[in-house]
Amino acid sequence: MSFIQRMRLPNVGVPLTIAAAMLKNRTTVRIGWGDCDPAGIVFFPRYLAFCNEATGALFESIGFPKPLLLKTYDIVGYPVVQLSASFSKPCTFGEDIVIETWVAEWGRTSFKLQHRLLRNDEVAVECEEKRVWAARDPESPAGIRGKPIPDEIKVRLGR
Repeated sequence: MSFIQRMRLPNVGVPLTIAAAMLKNRTTVRIGWGDCDPAGIVFFPRYLAFCNEATGALFESIGFPKPLLLKTYDIVGYPVVQLSASFSKPCTFGEDIVIETWVAEWGRTSFKLQHRLLRNDEVAVECEEKRVWAARDPESPAGIRGKPIPDEIKVRLGR
């Protein structure tokens, strides 16, 4: 890796050494009985739940568990606004799968995530999500709107 930067984010105090490349986080999930359909394979919506948890783990890997992220940047979350998934191999009850998650693209108020779910080191599922960095809309108290993603987050996760 080439460019290495050491930084301390305001209000967090966690020093971090990062590289300019995109950070790829790995999360291990054990397939539970409740994740499966009667055939014993993962019921497809569960993969999306796994990806959602892997997204939280990605932010946690840079020192921001979700409650701290919401408080620090005054956001309500990062909801999904677009997604697609490809299913190559079934996963079954009792297996451990590894989910690789990284930011593939940054926008001003949105970002695209890639998730690769590996079963025995082979790709079983690939998922792409577009999420919005969302805050309360001051003009509509029940609404939300996109908010610019802080540079500190982009730097920590890689540009």
